[in-house]
Amino acid sequence: MKRFIALLFIIPLLLYNFSSFTSSAEESTSLTDEIIYDILIDRFNNGSQAPSDQVDVDDPLSYNGGDVKGITMKLDSLVEHGFTAISLSPIMDNAPKGYHGYWIEDFYKIEEEFGTIEDLNELIEEAHKRDIKVILEFVTNYAATSSPLVADHQEWFTDNKVEPIEATKWLDNVVAFDQSNPEVQDYLLDVASYWMNETDIDGFKLHAADQSSPEFLETLTTQIKKMNPNFYILATTLQEDEDINHLYENKNIDTIADVTMYEAMNEVLIKPDESISKLFDIRGEASNRDLLYVDNINTPRFSNNFAEQGRNAITTWKLALGYLYFTPGVPIIYQGSEVPMYGPGYPENQYIVDFTSANPDLEKVFEQMSAVREQFPALTKGDMEQVVDEEGFTLFKRTLDNQSVYVAINNDSHSRTVKISDVDPNMQLKGLLQDDTIRANENGEFLIGMERESTEVFIIQPNTGFNWGLIAFIAGVFIVFIGSIIVLSVKQRRRQAAK
Repeated sequence: MKRFIALLFIIPLLLYNFSSFTSSAEESTSLTDEIIYDILIDRFNNGSQAPSDQVDVDDPLSYNGGDVKGITMKLDSLVEHGFTAISLSPIMDNAPKGYHGYWIEDFYKIEEEFGTIEDLNELIEEAHKRDIKVILEFVTNYAATSSPLVADHQEWFTDNKVEPIEATKWLDNVVAFDQSNPEVQDYLLDVASYWMNETDIDGFKLHAADQSSPEFLETLTTQIKKMNPNFYILATTLQEDEDINHLYENKNIDTIADVTMYEAMNEVLIKPDESISKLFDIRGEASNRDLLYVDNINTPRFSNNFAEQGRNAITTWKLALGYLYFTPGVPIIYQGSEVPMYGPGYPENQYIVDFTSANPDLEKVFEQMSAVREQFPALTKGDMEQVVDEEGFTLFKRTLDNQSVYVAINNDSHSRTVKISDVDPNMQLKGLLQDDTIRANENGEFLIGMERESTEVFIIQPNTGFNWGLIAFIAGVFIVFIGSIIVLSVKQRRRQAAK
């Protein structure tokens, strides 16, 4: 009886809130709709627990035991946190201690420390059941010096000319493919075809695409798109100062990692009172082809950077996700960010994910922000216009099919109130993260108040004032409930009197 009465109250409230969140825009999934979770396989989760001579959990430069089965075990958790795609570090057979995946010896074989081809296909199948895409990192520039290819085809290789940093010391043990060599091109094209045919993967993340021959990249990406026009192609970069214009000129590449924006976000978002408009100024015309990130396996952890400035993980990640998730581009989140994981640099930034230290409040932030992004196509496909820009506060709107969604990010250390007048005064603004409702004042203006270091998303909906229909329904439930109690009491007295 109690559960029934509770449902009478809850159902209309759920229906009312759901109607506030619906969007009339046509939904069609593309890479811009994805939120990618970037996984370093060896440092994510151990699923098999099988002993191995190569695994040494105390050595950050050796295998630590993460494997493909471990990823499969965590798929439900990734769904809960709002991730719609996973990007796996190179999975191919590596030289000893090649936990990172860049010392490839056999491009057609899976590294046994990570599992088997059957394990990979099971991961892909289970991921697809949960509507998660699977992307493999594809190394097209390098092979391990110990690879049989080097001995058998010396003419295929040249010396690596990239100067390594601490996190890319693996470059000391690789040689570079000569991608102008037709045999090399044929070989790498065949490798791409092999993994696309042998598995049901959804995309490649092209490692160090800035180091690849533009002509070879055009050939490779054209073949991939001919095989599967919907296959995702991501491009990452290895050097900060490298010219990457040719990557944007290659129309087969869906998204390109933006090093400049990584640096800008770590300058602006790790400290309060930094102007968010700097991000828009540096980025220029925002593009849906930008691959947005705040850290990766080669950089200090974003959480470490802002923690050093005394910032709180919950508020700072909400600010960061407000930019990553709600401006044009494809967000890619480095594994463990939702825990959060810390690390000032290599190798601490690559420690195996400590799920036992997870912060439930931070996990809720990821879940909430991703749910809002998924609900409104304007946040992934809409045009963007900056409406207000005042010091550390910014308000921008995304518009698609005449539907606008406003996003407010306040990076100031004090609260702010701004007013806008480009919304019909007969409508109201509904906050999705804090559940605020803002109506126009007598001048037809909307006053938006934001607490310090906060993010909010507003949708436009009819000004309902008091929801008399809902109130009347609840009042009716009360009347029925009270009437039922009276009837039951009367019947009970009559039974007692009859005795």
